[in-house]
Amino acid sequence: MNKILHREIEVAFSKHSQPLWFRITKWILIIMGIYFFHDNEFFWWFIVFFTVIAFTVHFLWRYKTKGWTQSWIGWEYEKNKPK
Repeated sequence: MNKILHREIEVAFSKHSQPLWFRITKWILIIMGIYFFHDNEFFWWFIVFFTVIAFTVHFLWRYKTKGWTQSWIGWEYEKNKPK
């Protein structure tokens, strides 16, 4: 379990796992969404919905890359290999 958690943290903080433009765009959209919709009566439903989507995409990619050990679509194992 410790090895799995260590690898997840390595991938999450890798400079190669997501391009810089994607990280910036992602955080701009998250901040704008919170700013513009925090007064909406469905705000928490949106949060739950997008969290479920994020976890689904994460675990799909993790499954398809066999625990981040194979390349698949946008994930390139060679760039993110543990050191």
